[in-house]
Amino acid sequence: MVASPEMRASDGDRERVAAALREHMVDGRLDVDEFNERLEQVYKSRTYGELARVTSDLPATDLNTLPATKPQPKPSKDPKKARDELRANWAIWAMASSINWVIWLIVSTTSDGSVYPWPLWVMGPWGVVLLIGTLSQAAGGNRR
Repeated sequence: MVASPEMRASDGDRERVAAALREHMVDGRLDVDEFNERLEQVYKSRTYGELARVTSDLPATDLNTLPATKPQPKPSKDPKKARDELRANWAIWAMASSINWVIWLIVSTTSDGSVYPWPLWVMGPWGVVLLIGTLSQAAGGNRR
């Protein structure tokens, strides 16, 4: 079935025309500014006729052979790298907590009376977040 110019275009149709425009830009038929203008027109187009006008002065491209772009899945993280990052985060947490406790100890020994152990508020929430990350990584590692 041949699509008439009045027929409404789908998102996939617009993506295929956008892919064709990218190919024409790579081939040097369009400069960046013209590509951006036409790409904007593509995404505003509602019908096949409007899409055809965007590419009417370019060589014919079989839009059915061009894939509609889809978001690429993120590559899975290397388990060793993730484990090293987690260890580094724990080391930073331990260092920051130690510094805070040293400051608290100095303030406590030089002041009159007791000082609230405020470093708990620094290390507590941060530690809980790291613990959750560690446990989820361990659970994910057991599933593989």
